Amino acid sequence: MDTRTSEHAKASRSEAHTQRLNYAAQSPELFKQLADLATAIRKSGIDETIINLVEIRTSQINGCSFCLDMHVKQAKLHGERELRLYHVATWRESPLFESRERAALAWAEVLTKLPEGGVPDDLYERVRGQFSEKELSDLTFAVMAINAWNRAGVAFRATPGSADKAYGLDKAGLS
Repeated sequence: MDTRTSEHAKASRSEAHTQRLNYAAQSPELFKQLADLATAIRKSGIDETIINLVEIRTSQINGCSFCLDMHVKQAKLHGERELRLYHVATWRESPLFESRERAALAWAEVLTKLPEGGVPDDLYERVRGQFSEKELSDLTFAVMAINAWNRAGVAFRATPGSADKAYGLDKAGLS
């Protein structure tokens, strides 16, 4: 790597990890409301494994390194196998996910990248076959919430790992 390329790489890394502003401090009431929604979703009855997978996949799609880092560590703390974490990006090809998890991941993807014309009926029926109406509604709120977090994280360049101690994520053994 020549000197110019090396300097460019360092500048890019430094830019990517420089937080633009602390949105939690600037909008504490709104931050709290979104955090309360996230807490309610975790208590909704949707399996924690599914919520973790949805948060990871959505964060991958949106390119939110802060949320991806956080949710991979949370999943690990909740007992998720590392190999499955590595396979989330390729869940369609991986044999490691069950049909209910696949349905949740497909739902997360379609709601994150809304296609022109909306959610296809066949996908809705496939997902609906795996979840009750209440579960599907709760799952939809989970996708909505992680998309909101991702947008804030990407917009303000939240630094991956910066909240590990506050959330106990340093115990995940992934640094």
